Amino acid sequence: MDAPVSKRDHGGGLDAAMARYGGTRDQWLDLSTGINPVPYPVGNIPAEAWTRLPDAGAMDRLLQAARTFWNVPDTAQIIAAPGVSSLIARLPTMVPPGAYIPGPTYNEHAAAFAAHGTLGDPTDPSNPTHIHVHPNNPDGRFAVINWAKSAPLTVIDESFAETCMTETLIDHTARPGVIVYKGLGKFWGLGGLRLGFAIGQLETVAPFAELLGPWPVSGPALEVGARALEDHAWADATRARLTADTARLDALVTAQGATLVGGTTLFRTYAVRNAAALQTQLAASHIWTRIFPYSDGWIRFGLPGTEAHWAQLQAAL
Repeated sequence: MDAPVSKRDHGGGLDAAMARYGGTRDQWLDLSTGINPVPYPVGNIPAEAWTRLPDAGAMDRLLQAARTFWNVPDTAQIIAAPGVSSLIARLPTMVPPGAYIPGPTYNEHAAAFAAHGTLGDPTDPSNPTHIHVHPNNPDGRFAVINWAKSAPLTVIDESFAETCMTETLIDHTARPGVIVYKGLGKFWGLGGLRLGFAIGQLETVAPFAELLGPWPVSGPALEVGARALEDHAWADATRARLTADTARLDALVTAQGATLVGGTTLFRTYAVRNAAALQTQLAASHIWTRIFPYSDGWIRFGLPGTEAHWAQLQAAL
């Protein structure tokens, strides 16, 4: 018998939305995730990236590109993985029971510990592992960490930090007992690439390498990831575009009476009278948004990627 599949609250789920509200995939505007709708242009992938086992040279190029892009401290090590979610899922097997996870926040961190039966009380700061999403999903707040009283292990999920590079906590990976997660799914819009990183001192991140085994990252992901991280000009232009698009989204949604709760330049969370009702209203126009089980009034929007999509959202609102 198959093991039961846990139900976790996420964005996405467009198939279920189509089954309920009709329409074809090309008619739908999916604003339920914080993925950049104008992704990095991956270009052509060499045939050998698909046919050969990933080699050390390709991994070295990727890790050097990551070290340069994020200005990783010289003493910190970088472990590449098939997505940040794979690191989140493996962390509970590496650490003692009990994780402090200030919420509300991205629920996979707590779900991973709960799946192993080791979560404990996530509101208890005496737990040996502290996990912060920085900037936070869904309200965009920045983590405030008292390093003088930090836990034996502090994990900082910076999946959205490329939108606000001046706020990164990457320098703290020079400390023992600190891990920063990075990924290419959100800012670069490459969620399907499944490429993430754990950054920290060798003794802190080495267990990930053991758990991930050989060839944790595919050949195509090594190639695309290196290209994306080496292209600083694309990143600079993208930050400027996202800033402008976020201002446009805020003006459009708040004009309808919503109040901005917070977010990043990849997603915005608003307070409304009835979030479920607004999600249903927008779904009738084939627009999918994100609501949350812990709030009746919060609704989150990603960014439209084309003028046609902007017009679709404006008409639905």
